[in-house]
Amino acid sequence: QVQLVESGGGSVQAGGSLRLSCAASGYRFTRPCVGWFRQAPGKEREGVASLRTVGTTTTYGDSVTGRFTISHDSANQIVYLQMNSLQAEDSGMYYCVAGTEGYPCHLAIRSARRFTYWGQGTQVNVSS
Repeated sequence: QVQLVESGGGSVQAGGSLRLSCAASGYRFTRPCVGWFRQAPGKEREGVASLRTVGTTTTYGDSVTGRFTISHDSANQIVYLQMNSLQAEDSGMYYCVAGTEGYPCHLAIRSARRFTYWGQGTQVNVSS
């Protein structure tokens, strides 16, 4: 059984940084795709970043490019999201995701339904 457990969320002022972590169990990183989505109240889920663990190709949403970095520790089955220069618009629930059943990882970020496994989420609040 695959479990994804996020941590690292919290409250920060605009311009600050946070690092989210996602501990995966039952999911082998030899399967290629992991990522992060977020959802603000009243808005649809938005793809933030994806990472193809074989080859380490990364893809980012337009609104976070240059500010966020996704990485992984395959030995410990952890996915990270380093978030810098945070803005109020970055506030929301952040979800760790994995498994696209073969769908291209760099395209999967465009649609939440492409990911099979989801964590429970961790809340990020950025005050301006």
